[in-house]
Amino acid sequence: MLPSLGFLLAAYLLGSTPTSFWVGKGLYGVDLRDHGSGNLGATNTFRVLGWKAALPVFLVDVLKGWIPAWWFPRLAGEADPLWAVGFGAAAILGHVFSVWVGFRGGKGVATSAGVLAALAPVSVAAGFAVWILTIGLTRMVSAGSMAAAVAAPVAAAFTPGVPRAVAAFLGALGLFIIWAHRSNVRRILSGTEPRIGRRATPEGAG
Repeated sequence: MLPSLGFLLAAYLLGSTPTSFWVGKGLYGVDLRDHGSGNLGATNTFRVLGWKAALPVFLVDVLKGWIPAWWFPRLAGEADPLWAVGFGAAAILGHVFSVWVGFRGGKGVATSAGVLAALAPVSVAAGFAVWILTIGLTRMVSAGSMAAAVAAPVAAAFTPGVPRAVAAFLGALGLFIIWAHRSNVRRILSGTEPRIGRRATPEGAG
């Protein structure tokens, strides 16, 4: 039990790694908390600094979720899927509430994708397809993220072999991601949500 609790803490600390903050500050001299939406995630990195900065941020943020959900249960010797769910949830919370930058972070979409890729790859594939389709139709990353958050648990419900704990986690994660995008929902309803191809304002989504 104690080693597993240690891995739980390690998952949170790994998730807390402020990838976009380090890329923005270290390579561009930009504190992303002061630009765009102020979120420390791949989307705001893309809007403020472009895809060359956002791509490594996205990939590392995905790994921050995949590593705890896939490797930590094996290293800890825990076969119960609840531990994989717990490690993944800790990584996502770390990303959203990063201990390294005053408990500010991103909205957890990329890190959640990494967790889902480890726990339910079919579901994350369905969510990714919906994400691409929604962005293509709306040109809004936030709309794509929320649509994917709904699609993944629905796909899990129809996928044989997905543990009940994982399916429940996907549903709760979808609600959490939508809650994290509540400001985006208000902007979508008011018609002020930034779209791909338009320059982000300081109140832009990310």
